[in-house]
Amino acid sequence: MNFALADDHLVLRQSARTFLEKEISLARVLVPGATVDDAGYEANWSKIAAMGWPGLVIDEAYDGLGLSCIDLAMILGEMGRSLAPSPFLGTLFGAWALQCGGSDTQKKNLLPGIAAGAVKCALAVAESHGATDGPCREASARKQGVSWRLTGVKSFVIDAASADWLIVAAHDEQAGSRAFFLVEAHQPGVEVDLQPWRDVTRQVADLRLKDAVGEKLAAADAELWPWLRDRVLFALATESSAGAQRVMEMTVDYAKERTAFGRQIGSYQAIKHSLADMLGQVECCNAAVLYAAWALSEGDARGPLAAAMAKAYTSDAYMAIAQRSIQIFGAIGFTWEMANHLYFKRARANAELFGNARTQRARVIDMVEKKAA
Repeated sequence: MNFALADDHLVLRQSARTFLEKEISLARVLVPGATVDDAGYEANWSKIAAMGWPGLVIDEAYDGLGLSCIDLAMILGEMGRSLAPSPFLGTLFGAWALQCGGSDTQKKNLLPGIAAGAVKCALAVAESHGATDGPCREASARKQGVSWRLTGVKSFVIDAASADWLIVAAHDEQAGSRAFFLVEAHQPGVEVDLQPWRDVTRQVADLRLKDAVGEKLAAADAELWPWLRDRVLFALATESSAGAQRVMEMTVDYAKERTAFGRQIGSYQAIKHSLADMLGQVECCNAAVLYAAWALSEGDARGPLAAAMAKAYTSDAYMAIAQRSIQIFGAIGFTWEMANHLYFKRARANAELFGNARTQRARVIDMVEKKAA
C-alpha cells in the first residue's frame, strides 16, 4: 500500500483541525476541580453535527456520507488531537453497530437521525472487569411477546449519559448466547450512572437495566462483534496516535522556549534523545493507524490483525509520550493550567478501553498462530 495521503485527505484533515481549533476550547476544564460537566459536551455536539460529521460512515442510502475508514481517520485523529469533548465517539460506535447488525427497519428509523446529528448513541459491551469478548454474565435479555426485557449492568459505556439510544450486549436467555439489543435510553428501567472518570473530556458511565424494553438486532453476535470490534479498536488507536503527535509537538515547542542555566532545554542531549524517541514512536503510530484504516476500508483479510496491532502499539506509545512530556515540562507540567495532564489521562483511558495492549498482543499472537497452522 501507499502510505502517502491523497490531497483530498490532507484537505479534510486541515479543515477539521481549523474548525476544532476555532470552535472547541478546553479552557473550562483546565482549572482545579473541573469535571466532565464543565466540558461543554452538548454545545460542542451542536457544532460538530452542523459539520455533518455524525454521518461520516453512514451509508448514503440513510442520508450519510458513506466515507471510508481512511477518511474517518482524518476527522477522528483531529478529535483526538484536540481532546474535543462531545458524544461523537459513542455515537460513531452505535452507528457502526446499527449499520452492520440492525434490521432494515431499525436502520431506516435511526440512521438518518444519527447522520443529521439529531440522534446520539452509545455502545454498551463491557463487563464490570472490563472484558468485551466472550459471554455476558452481568446482563441478560428474555423474550416477552414481540419485545425483549433486559436486566443487569454494563460498565465503561462511552457517552451513555448523552445517548438517546443504547446498543447493549446481553445474554439471550432463549438462544443461550450473547446478542445485541437496541434500547431507548430514557425509558423507565434504564439508569445511567456517570462515573467520576479521570479524563474529564469524556463521559463514561455504568448502565443499570431493570426490565428495560429492547429490540434485538438482526445480526448474530458472531457476525456483528468481530466486525464492530475491529473498528472500535481502530477508532481508539486513531485518537491515541493523533494525541501522541500533539503531545510531542507541544513538548518540542516548550523545549525550544524554556531556558535553564542560560540555554534552551532542547539543546541538552538528554532532552534531544527523549524528543527523538517520541518522534520515532509517533511515526510508528501513524503508520499502524493508516495501515489499519486501509485494511478495514478495503475489506482486507488482515484488517483484524492490523486493528489489534494498532491498538496495542498506540496504547503504549501514547502513555509513554504523555508521561515523558510531563517530565520535560517539569513542575509546570503537573499543574491544572497546562493540558499535559488531560492528554495523559486520555492516553491512560484509551489504553484500557475495549482491551489493553496486553490483551491485543495476545489476540495478535492467536491470529498469527491460526494463520500459520
